Amino acid sequence: MLHSVIMAGGAGTRFWPESRRNRPKQFLNMLGDRTMLQATVSRLGDLVSPERICVATTVALAPAVAEQLPDLRPGAILAEPCKRDTGPAIGLAAAAILRTDPGAVMAVMPSDHVISPDETFREAIRFAAALVEEDPKRLVTFGIRPTYPAETFGYIERDAPLVGRADARPPAFAVKRFHEKPKADVAEKYLAAGDFYWNSGIFVWRADTILRAIEQFQPETITRLNRIANAAGTPAADDVLRREFAEIKPLSIDFGVMERAAGVVVIEAPFDWDDVGSWRSLERLSRADDSGNIIDAARFLGLKTTGSIIRSQRPDHLVVTMGVEDLVVIVTPDATLVANKHDEESLRRVTKELEARGWMEFL
Repeated sequence: MLHSVIMAGGAGTRFWPESRRNRPKQFLNMLGDRTMLQATVSRLGDLVSPERICVATTVALAPAVAEQLPDLRPGAILAEPCKRDTGPAIGLAAAAILRTDPGAVMAVMPSDHVISPDETFREAIRFAAALVEEDPKRLVTFGIRPTYPAETFGYIERDAPLVGRADARPPAFAVKRFHEKPKADVAEKYLAAGDFYWNSGIFVWRADTILRAIEQFQPETITRLNRIANAAGTPAADDVLRREFAEIKPLSIDFGVMERAAGVVVIEAPFDWDDVGSWRSLERLSRADDSGNIIDAARFLGLKTTGSIIRSQRPDHLVVTMGVEDLVVIVTPDATLVANKHDEESLRRVTKELEARGWMEFL
């Protein structure tokens, strides 16, 4: 049966000051009246039944997941005692799913992407699951056709179409290789070549297949995951989880498995996708006013203000800008950010500086 694993342990530091350690990007209302996590669950629709949805997160974020998704079944929140990146998190989820469904197929997806239309996404996942049923050894991922030479995404280089599926819709290909985030000139070449995709971080595979792949390439990880799985349901389960998971080497599923495994398949995503990686993402996802501003504030007055992003969480607070352009202005109850929207990387430095100064209440 098909299961969904939603990855919800990320930090989202580029969305400070709205994003905080106990409320990262996936818990924010970036668009509409639902958080990104809630929208991800809603997007599943009838793809999987509610009892086959689980959310992989951290112990620190598990209460927020439970608050935002009160209808999750008991045990659906897989709370990691510490962050160890996507490889161990996915392995932990696969082991948990196998305890109740030995033939399980997993659809793994981030909780903080904007994807539409929902039905197209569901049909794409069904197609991926069919490819896995056809060959249980396959590891399937989705590639996003690039629209500009992005330096912030990893890339997937496709190879030949799958045998017998040259006319498949959506197109599916063997993977030639994965590429790390490129320099600008390399990204330009990838875009011009036409056979490179952005790596979406969305996967479909059998739970036992991904665990065998982790065992092949990360044997120490699988040893500790097996100890955790063997202790499940016993009085020692929590202690074993804390002890063993903390000893696992942090590693992404891409670097630890996908870049090294055989039988990796990429489907050209038929849906619209945005990873919402920074405040500037709102320019792609929201309608600008006549001056090119993105406004999400109850009270705002902009005089000679152009190309700016203005958000305020305070309905009683007036935000005024005058004679400015290309700013990001984010107002929260306890902090305000004013930044050049073209200097996105500096937000990572902001959070590090706040920590260095001991201003932990703002993190």
